Amino acid sequence: MKRLTKKQMIIFAIGQLGWSILSGIIGAWFVTFYLPTQGDIDAGATQFIKPGLVILGFLTILGLITALSRVFDAVTDPLIANLSDRSKNKRGRRIPFMQYAAIPLSIVTVLLFCAPVNEISGLNVVWISVFVVLFYLFMTMYCTPYTALISEFGKTQDDRMFISTAISLTFFAGTMLAYTPFVFAGMLRDAVGFNWSYRICFIVLAVIACVCMLLPTFLLKEREFVDSKPSNSSVFKSLAATFRNREFRVFAASDIMYWVGLTLFQTGLPFFVKVSMGLDEGMTMVFMGGMTVLSACFYPFVNGFVRRHGKKKMVIFGFLGLALAYLMTVLIGVLPLPGMVFGVAICVIAAFPMALLGIIPQAIVADVAEADGIVTGENREGMFFAARTFAMKWGQALAMLCFTSLAIIGTTQNANSNEITASTLGLRIVAIVAVVFCVLGAVLLALYNEKKVMSTIESKEER
Repeated sequence: MKRLTKKQMIIFAIGQLGWSILSGIIGAWFVTFYLPTQGDIDAGATQFIKPGLVILGFLTILGLITALSRVFDAVTDPLIANLSDRSKNKRGRRIPFMQYAAIPLSIVTVLLFCAPVNEISGLNVVWISVFVVLFYLFMTMYCTPYTALISEFGKTQDDRMFISTAISLTFFAGTMLAYTPFVFAGMLRDAVGFNWSYRICFIVLAVIACVCMLLPTFLLKEREFVDSKPSNSSVFKSLAATFRNREFRVFAASDIMYWVGLTLFQTGLPFFVKVSMGLDEGMTMVFMGGMTVLSACFYPFVNGFVRRHGKKKMVIFGFLGLALAYLMTVLIGVLPLPGMVFGVAICVIAAFPMALLGIIPQAIVADVAEADGIVTGENREGMFFAARTFAMKWGQALAMLCFTSLAIIGTTQNANSNEITASTLGLRIVAIVAVVFCVLGAVLLALYNEKKVMSTIESKEER
């Protein structure tokens, strides 16, 4: 079978640029758009759904919708993965799913922000509920087959690392593009109003994303590069077989710790900046952008470190480095330093660990999936990456639950407000918990038998 050229690997990575734009829009704007602050309302934002902690006294309507949709999302991951693994399509097991999902995913992302009633209404709740479920369905239809191709397109260790590096860069780029409405919506607001200033930005981004997602599906012919046999296992049998793999179980447990720690920090960053550091909330973008750019500068060096030290050691180093960055957050207000100093220090310390953890874990999953296929004779790459995504989503859900519970310690939350009332004490506890989860992730990954996985792969390459 053919091996992808570097140019073709970059074309493949452009697909991730597309879906990361749409994912970033939901991550950055879904809550902001539908739970506007008082300042946004004064600027012309519409309240489409009832605000405040109206579900059992501790959850917003949007929070409930989000929680239920993520449960649906977690369930569909293995289902789509199994359908993809079992596919006998002449064009391949992955590309057709991606092609069918790209346009609906782009359209649904825009429609999600187009609630039909311009005031608080139950119809808006139904609209949001339906389209957020459709968003996660089509996202899974694209992303699960896409990530499975990392293992199938990556014929060698160098190929897998190059692909993982490229898609990490496009993921960062897509996420940053999703934040551009912060700039452009303000320019449009006087002409089209608050809501449509954002919708127009989302439409433009969705068109760009759609083109990016479709590009690899038309330019890369899967069957020229992949010769894998469809799996015959049912979804439950395949999922069970995936988690029977000891090395994957160890990795998945460690990965959950990573996503809890990372999500706690990312969710809390605006609060750390505003409450703990005493800086303007707009500095959140400055710190996030600076950390992302600095992290990207380290990307070219990751492959070299992996060749010398192996993936396992570098990921453990990444965990401990991230824990150190979070520890700096704990020390805000304890050490007599300005908030800006802490912000810069956190960005600098976290940049290299973020580069390591943004690239290497995907390559580890690809290694485990390939080694498992060699041992079992069954190609279930889709299920391995779906299982990793499953672990990621539960880690993120656990982090959100922890954050909203811990951040308000030491203060009183207004049940009628959309805004979380965080305290310095609560945020310090959040940072400590994030440190603990990162250290746990490092300890768990130490149990991963990298030598066994790599020797299995090398035995095949020697034949």
